[in-house]
Amino acid sequence: MTMPSRTAPFADWMAATQARTEAALARFLPAQDTIPARLHDAMRYATLGGGKRVRPLLAFAAGELTGARPENLDVVACAVEMIHAYSLVHDDLPCMDDDVLRRGRPTCHVEYDEPTALLVGDSLQTQAFELLAGSALGDARQQLEMITLLAHASGSRGMAGGQAIDLASVGTPLTQPELELMHALKTGALIRAAVLLGALAGAPLSAEERTGLDRFAKRAGLLFQVVDDILDCTASTATLGKTAGKDEAADKPTYVALLGLERARAYAEELRTDALSALSMFGERASRLTQLADFICHRQF
Repeated sequence: MTMPSRTAPFADWMAATQARTEAALARFLPAQDTIPARLHDAMRYATLGGGKRVRPLLAFAAGELTGARPENLDVVACAVEMIHAYSLVHDDLPCMDDDVLRRGRPTCHVEYDEPTALLVGDSLQTQAFELLAGSALGDARQQLEMITLLAHASGSRGMAGGQAIDLASVGTPLTQPELELMHALKTGALIRAAVLLGALAGAPLSAEERTGLDRFAKRAGLLFQVVDDILDCTASTATLGKTAGKDEAADKPTYVALLGLERARAYAEELRTDALSALSMFGERASRLTQLADFICHRQF
């Protein structure tokens, strides 16, 4: 599948990247008739056919900075998306957020059952690392760094750790620094990993360039969560494809609860500005990352 040129409209590039990611995920996941068929069918159900694919979009956009081959970006984008899909399956379980709707469809444990959903999450996590470790991505040392980065972002000092803080904070007011730490782990770590993995799939960056890209990734991750909190209390269930208002109903700490709706919106714009300033050293090479920051900030779903 040929990708649009750097000068193509953002909407065309986004649609092409999403379609390319969908096709690659379908190719990399075990076929649904492979034994055990029910588990593999559920893995494909939980991963394919929906989602904004923000993390793959970020990986592909960052890969443009370093001239990464699209085939290599398929691998890193899908590895990150498999981790993300697993996190959603586990997040929806009754022992976690207990939700019945995801991407406009019944959640995995509703469509199948809780034990299957638990195994889907486990299997998607290991599938991501099998894919990343088993693909020819160039320099072995660089590939090991990529594996380590994704593992760190997924574990107790990343996404899983942020989820643990989130669960422990229900009904407990958090300060803004505490809330930002939680989301830097729960949401931000995997978004940061998507950006850095996309860049690592190509030519090396200078230390200054990597610092700037890392700053962008951290700001973009926090921006995504602030906007998510805003949408949770302003958008409909039909628009979001998941249960709206659930965080407020569960008395979870959010930016809207802490700051109020208007201040949360203003903070999102501050984060967007900060993220874009981190890209200034790249010039036009970062045009897709710039467009993605705008998309994340102003999205309606």
